[in-house]
Amino acid sequence: MRRAVCPGSFDPITNGHLDIISRASRLYDEVYVAVMINQAKKGLFEIEERIDLIRQVTAEYGNVRVEAFHGLLVDFCKQREIPAIVKGLRAVSDFDYELQMAQMNNGLSGVETLFIPTNPTYSFLSSSLVKEVATWGGDVSHLVPAEVLGVLTERLRRD
Repeated sequence: MRRAVCPGSFDPITNGHLDIISRASRLYDEVYVAVMINQAKKGLFEIEERIDLIRQVTAEYGNVRVEAFHGLLVDFCKQREIPAIVKGLRAVSDFDYELQMAQMNNGLSGVETLFIPTNPTYSFLSSSLVKEVATWGGDVSHLVPAEVLGVLTERLRRD
């Protein structure tokens, strides 16, 4: 069984994230989406909410599993016998950081990193940008799945 992991905070998941997960799901038998727990950072959505949203928007793929993780990604990989990390690259600035991470992860555990160039439609997209635009009433309907848009709009209305 060929396994890979797509890690991130996914606060919230965007169409850019979904594009990378979808493409990875066609390359691997099983794709884990590892939702990072960073206790030092307060997200807009709780971890369980993120997991639920990701499960909803990836259900059609059939080979995606979603789990939270805290700690080193390579430990997550070892525990699940995952030999590959899949990351999307938006720009050269992503590459500089991600290459260092890939080399460290490989040095720590032998886990390989596969870089997938982001679809140009999403090359500027980040969860932070989506939240900022949505906070000020901007239209983000083309940037997030419909399930996320409803929850995001409601959350920002309450906060």
